[in-house]
Amino acid sequence: MGKIIIKTPEQIEGIRKSCRLAAQSLKFIAPFVQEGVSTAYLNKLIDEFIRDHHAIPATLNYNGFPSSCCISPNEVVCHGIPDEKTVLKSGDIVNIDVTTILNGYYGDTSTMFTIGEIDEKAQSLLTITKKCLDLGISVCKPGNLTGLIGYEISKYARSRGCGVVYEFCGHGVGLQFHEPPEIPHSAERNTGVEMRPGMTFTIEPMINQGKARTVIDKKDGWTVRTIDRKLSAQYEHTILITDTGCEVLTDIDGEYSR
Repeated sequence: MGKIIIKTPEQIEGIRKSCRLAAQSLKFIAPFVQEGVSTAYLNKLIDEFIRDHHAIPATLNYNGFPSSCCISPNEVVCHGIPDEKTVLKSGDIVNIDVTTILNGYYGDTSTMFTIGEIDEKAQSLLTITKKCLDLGISVCKPGNLTGLIGYEISKYARSRGCGVVYEFCGHGVGLQFHEPPEIPHSAERNTGVEMRPGMTFTIEPMINQGKARTVIDKKDGWTVRTIDRKLSAQYEHTILITDTGCEVLTDIDGEYSR
């Protein structure tokens, strides 16, 4: 693991602006996430929105990734590649994950969308996954260890009969796309590194209806699916550790400032 970057006030402001743009991208795309729409079309709109706001999409060409965002429906856990063949249908759940680079600073967030009427099991998974994110955020403050985030998330998710993806995790972000520390979503309480003011990282629990394990598509080398093909959900925010607690940088609705 490399050195954790403690951000300066100037850097924090730059990261904050990029995080707001990433969150605004998800707000922008929401009306277009409808039955009959291809994921390629959504990717095109997000790319245009980000560029219209004088930023660039971080995922495009990152280690060869071919798209401007990740769009992951149903059993796709993460890193779904948008394409013309994948057309949204009623009953689908879909994660859209956006990372922006604005003036050299990164902002990273994702959320779930539902298409038409979804069944009770799917809705329950979304509710559980959002609660996992909230629990992870609730323990973010100076002096706590990062393992406490994964401890709280995994304890709750497993109590509800869900699998917690352990092969992918949250990460430091801000000056680079992926920085130290890693933020596992399944961890022991007294593990990890101490949270300190100026740290910025993502919390992005991936919660499965069934088994925790995943498999990567052999053809494209990116798309991650549940090993049992049951549904998966994910919500993500970028967090700043402050002197007294944390600021959710990608929260533009004031949900966590109440």
